[in-house]
Amino acid sequence: MEETDNQKPALIISTLSAFLTPFMVSALNVALPSLGKEFGLDAISLSWVATSYILAAAIFLIPFGRLADIHGRKKIFIYGVSLFTFFSFLIVASDSGTMLIVLRALQGMSSAMIFGTGMAILISVTPPTKRGRVLGINVAAVYLGLSVGPFLG
Repeated sequence: MEETDNQKPALIISTLSAFLTPFMVSALNVALPSLGKEFGLDAISLSWVATSYILAAAIFLIPFGRLADIHGRKKIFIYGVSLFTFFSFLIVASDSGTMLIVLRALQGMSSAMIFGTGMAILISVTPPTKRGRVLGINVAAVYLGLSVGPFLG
């Protein structure tokens, strides 16, 4: 199978999205003490700021993967990126701890839309002989996001 025009853009977009979702998880952990002071949150509420994102992403990963199979991976991926960006901007404008936790959960939900479809899109445009390489690049982006997040956060 020859390389199609879709492979490089799909690899770049999928890799950036694979970096972004774990980056947001690990970058926020550094800011938790500051968020606690800003919003007057106790330790349990602060744990919900971090946990709500991961919990929502885990809950919605399989349902959005199934919806992507039914309605199209590209459509769900684009909705996910759009919602993730929208909720990220709203998080900056949070004026309470409760609002922050709810928006983090919504951001996690949209992250599931991205993470659940990005790799599927990548696999669908890559020939079987090159899948190992592109999946390795994608997984490396995940761990790079986890590693760089605390430093840049």
